[in-house]
Amino acid sequence: MRVSSVSVPEVVREIITRNRSIYDCMKMDLINYTALAVKIQPEIEKILGNSVNLNTIVVAIKRYADSFEVKEEVKEEPVLKNARLALTDGIMDIKFSVKDSNEMDPMAILDKFSKITNNYEFFRVSDSFRFLAEDMDDIRQIFNNVSNRDEMFNTGLAKIRISIPSSQNQSDVVSYVAEVLHANGIELVNAFFSQENIVIILNERDASRAYDILHSDIMRA
Repeated sequence: MRVSSVSVPEVVREIITRNRSIYDCMKMDLINYTALAVKIQPEIEKILGNSVNLNTIVVAIKRYADSFEVKEEVKEEPVLKNARLALTDGIMDIKFSVKDSNEMDPMAILDKFSKITNNYEFFRVSDSFRFLAEDMDDIRQIFNNVSNRDEMFNTGLAKIRISIPSSQNQSDVVSYVAEVLHANGIELVNAFFSQENIVIILNERDASRAYDILHSDIMRA
């Protein structure tokens, strides 16, 4: 199990990485930081569950933008140097909102998951809870009594867990991975951060090729 705890810079990075048009404009230095901060402030506050000063968001955006310049001007160690990858296909993304948690106690669900499998991930993101697990009948049955059960499941997915040594900078991994895969015609479905790993979610049809691309990148590092 992996439980995420995020900061303002991490949330900013995740939002920008998920939005390809914003990400590309930032790389080309076409973004007004204050305007972007105003645009994403409501989403950031929803994710963190509290108000966030606009200047704090602007600073986080600028630092993220500066990281692109640093990578181009200074030859740093490869981002994925010494990284380890683990691919799992047949993944199901299970999502339910915080407001639905009265109907579904997350801790009770975690207990049920642990009795079926230890191969799952749990994240608290935005205004929802997310489980990433194998698409199994036993897991689906956990949610049999949920009224909007069919809307909770997103199937046909795969995950790649990327483990980076703690001695290395992990802040640029998702943006780098998204850029490498995008250049090869593969888009991320989602990405989740934890203290130990980064988990990227892809369509299952793309997973094997994405793994090979990233593995080749590691071998060249």
